[in-house]
Order: sequence, then C-alpha cells, then structure tokens
Amino acid sequence: MKKKVIIINFLMSLIVLSAMLFQTVHSYEHLLTQLKEKHCEHHTSANQKEITHSHSVDTKCPICHFAFSTFIPNSFQSLTFEKIQIETSSVFLYTKSVSTFFKGSLFALRAPPAL
Repeated sequence: MKKKVIIINFLMSLIVLSAMLFQTVHSYEHLLTQLKEKHCEHHTSANQKEITHSHSVDTKCPICHFAFSTFIPNSFQSLTFEKIQIETSSVFLYTKSVSTFFKGSLFALRAPPAL
C-alpha cells in the first residue's frame, strides 16, 4: 500500500512538472515565430504622423496564460429559502370530564401519526 502511494505521489509531481515545462518550451515557440517574421521598416517624415498598418501580437494564447489555482468557481445558482412565520394566538381550555362510553383499545381504528 505504501509503495502505491509513493508511486502515485511521484507521478502527480511529474505531471505538474511536465505542465510547467511544456509552458516554458511553448514560450520559445513564440520567440521563434517573432524571429522568423520579416522586419518591418517604417518610412515616416518628421512632420507626418500616420498609421499605415498594425502589427499583430498573439496575446490570447491559452497555453501561455495557464496558471495553477486552488479556486473553482461555482457554475450553479444558489437558492435561499425563507421561512414564513404566521403569528397565531392559542387558547388553552382545561376541563375535567370522564368518558364512560369507551373502555379499552380498538386496533381497527389505528392510523399513522399526523404530521
């Protein structure tokens, strides 16, 4: 059992290390694409300020923006239940009377308790 735990811990640390290493190697890929692009020379005069074209930079790379975090956002909406309280007044009456009509118990009239 201990050997399994040691192997699983080693594999998990290897997975985290490879994810970080892959991100580093991927950043070199962006560097190589920038070096392979043709250099752009701007010919402008001192009096003119004009924008003739734009340079695109890949800023939305999901591999470069990957980061480990411990927070997982909730994707469900929470419901709140509110208890409605109705105020009632209770009346207590106490009478002492003895019924001589029924003696004993009748099992045919048993029912589940009322909730």
